[in-house]
Amino acid sequence: MFIAMNRFKVLKEERDAFEALWLGRESHLDKNPGFIEFHMLRGPEREDHQLYSSHTIWASREAFEAWTRSESFRAAHRDAGENRNRRMTLGHPEFEGFEVIQKLENVAQKAAE
Repeated sequence: MFIAMNRFKVLKEERDAFEALWLGRESHLDKNPGFIEFHMLRGPEREDHQLYSSHTIWASREAFEAWTRSESFRAAHRDAGENRNRRMTLGHPEFEGFEVIQKLENVAQKAAE
């Protein structure tokens, strides 16, 4: 598995707008082979920003990279420039990619579901 993450340092006064933007967008992720799961995470509040991270799980790094070259990737990011005149973040998102080397699951929890 491969986990792709982007960290966003969102200006405190733009938190609501940032969340609305993400909650209202069409991701197109489910149209891609190897896509498993997506999370948008709200992290700790800092002095000058709120930390957010997008967290996408893929079957493999190759599946993630294929998505970044796909039409659905272009469609998901097509409207990203709409808010260029509105500064929501401190700088660009910071990408981090991780190969999963271990996975543990709560078998008892899965059985209870």
